[in-house]
Amino acid sequence: MKKGLHPENYRPVAFKDMSNDVTFISRSTINTRETIEIDGVEYPLVKLEITSASHPFYTGKAKLVDTAGRVDKFMSRYANRKK
Repeated sequence: MKKGLHPENYRPVAFKDMSNDVTFISRSTINTRETIEIDGVEYPLVKLEITSASHPFYTGKAKLVDTAGRVDKFMSRYANRKK
């Protein structure tokens, strides 16, 4: 492996989901301008539009799309034009 390839300045950073105000802390090298205080400790803050706490796939609120039904409907509608 090459030496000095990965950054050395990993630190705890707070990530905040703006759609539902869920905040989690992870290590990152991202530069931020804002900070937030959590449990008496000040962390750099990164604001996110969507996370696993609000994404429909992870929350179980995803809508299933019936693609097979759409294909069958299309084929039945335009099958006679093929002749």
